[in-house]
Amino acid sequence: MPDAPAVVRSGSRTRWRAQLLIVLGLSLGQSAVYSVVQLLDKATQAPLSQGTSTLNRSLSQREYFDLVYQLLDIVFSLVPVALALYFVWEAVGRGSWTRPFRRLGLDLRRPGRDGLLGVGLFLAIGIPSLGLYWLGRTLGITTSIIPSGLDQYWWTVPVLILSAIRHALLEETIVVGFLLGWLRRLGWSTTAAVATSAILRGSYHLYQGIGPFVGNAIMGLIFCWVYRRWGRVMPLVIAHALLDVVAFVGFSLVGKAIGLG
Repeated sequence: MPDAPAVVRSGSRTRWRAQLLIVLGLSLGQSAVYSVVQLLDKATQAPLSQGTSTLNRSLSQREYFDLVYQLLDIVFSLVPVALALYFVWEAVGRGSWTRPFRRLGLDLRRPGRDGLLGVGLFLAIGIPSLGLYWLGRTLGITTSIIPSGLDQYWWTVPVLILSAIRHALLEETIVVGFLLGWLRRLGWSTTAAVATSAILRGSYHLYQGIGPFVGNAIMGLIFCWVYRRWGRVMPLVIAHALLDVVAFVGFSLVGKAIGLG
């Protein structure tokens, strides 16, 4: 994780702060603001337990236009990731285009260890997440979450898998690798940076209710610890992608058959 230099010019801090705000404003910071407004909107209309949150919506009633819109949404939502990697590339002295990927551990240099750690995180977080969702629904502080609102087409499952990978890359690259590094560059303590990352992760899930905010904030703390321990984003991407693939694809295939949605 890129830490702050011992001495930096005020101009450098201004540039790093601007870079951080731009990346967040184009991605997860913007999502957090909308999520807070959506939570207030839902809570002031009816109890949260009566609300619903659909994660993958159909974007057109026409099959192939829906496919095109889905793919465009996935591609363009990853542009902030490219921007964050560009800023890392500038910060580490430019050179090879692979340097920001290596710096954040977003590469395939250690597939075995990254894969095992990612699967371990997936198993450790997956079951407790279901328990937190059930508890939130029981307490009336979590909406009914519909992981997929797409119609059943030949391309539905591949698109849901791509969507899961998109969320994993976007969130782990920006809210862990980039955010922690830039907050440390700005002089924040490790504790403050990790807490901010966890709260941000919970905040852009607030549209789902209070339960998902708490659950994702806890997940954020765990993911930050893993990143600081091993210095690699890839295990987090693998774990996150597996969590979303199981939720999105599993719901799409069997959700209606078992009475969900």
